[in-house]
Amino acid sequence: MDIEFLRQRAGIITSIRNFFDSRDYLETDTPLLAPHLIPESCLEVFETCCIPPEGSSLKKEKPYWLIPSPEIWMKQLIAAHHVSMYQICKCFRNGESTGKLHSPEFTMLEYYTMEADYIDSLNLTEELFAFLLKNYTEERLKPPFIKITMEEAFFEWAGFDLYKTADMGTDALAEECRRLGLEPMPNTSLEDLYNMIFVHQVEPNLPKDKAVALMDYPAFVPCLAQKHKNGRSMERWELYAGGIELANCYTEERNPEKVQQIFLSEQETKQKHALVPHKIDENYWKIFNNFPKCSGTALGLDRLIMLMTGRSTIDSVLPFPMDGTN
Repeated sequence: MDIEFLRQRAGIITSIRNFFDSRDYLETDTPLLAPHLIPESCLEVFETCCIPPEGSSLKKEKPYWLIPSPEIWMKQLIAAHHVSMYQICKCFRNGESTGKLHSPEFTMLEYYTMEADYIDSLNLTEELFAFLLKNYTEERLKPPFIKITMEEAFFEWAGFDLYKTADMGTDALAEECRRLGLEPMPNTSLEDLYNMIFVHQVEPNLPKDKAVALMDYPAFVPCLAQKHKNGRSMERWELYAGGIELANCYTEERNPEKVQQIFLSEQETKQKHALVPHKIDENYWKIFNNFPKCSGTALGLDRLIMLMTGRSTIDSVLPFPMDGTN
């Protein structure tokens, strides 16, 4: 990467800090290593270990994991202090391709707003993009974003009513897969059938010329978001631009029992299928006994910089691409 682009990248990151600092968000700086993680069956992580020094009373190596996001630490700070905060940090995800849109090490912007829900976070994100794009011409990123619910997206691009079909069970959703030319394996779960249709039929057809906020994900897909008042969906959105996923947002779940239930369910799935299992903190759910109403957004900063600067691959905006080139 040449020096001018390094300056451009640094300028974008400085502008992000200016945006949140001017709104009195606290910038945090939390560890990249963790002795336990939030279980997420949809991703893989990196494991390492701490080797005790010679002569130490500690006899065994202690396992640590590189964080896939700073969420695990930031939520503890939110529970303790009830303040809006943001962080720009390196994150790590294993088992993904390297190159066009993925890197095992990447930069994330994560921000939480107190007394806010996912709609408030969407409005804030539009304000952030408008602020960042003052000196850029990338029309695909300029607000206002297109807002479309997941139910509307399935009806538009997969041709069926998502919730009516899901209510009829896995056989009905599997039949829609086959109608669309997809071949699910026997005994595929409702969530996996939904994901298959979304990835192969809905996501590729999202508008490419304008940023799209895909709203209200189905409640049968587990996540740490509050359930929508309609009872069928979660207060969650994901942001796409140019067909690329940029951000994920929730109205954060605050019920400790529900958080514990999700942790246990996701951990069970990870223990069965994960390439790199990890520990969970069995008491983590207790922080939600004192958790404020808030909404959090995680945004892939390298992808945003890639789109803002008209680049087509994520490795073109990394100071040192993970394939070893420079």
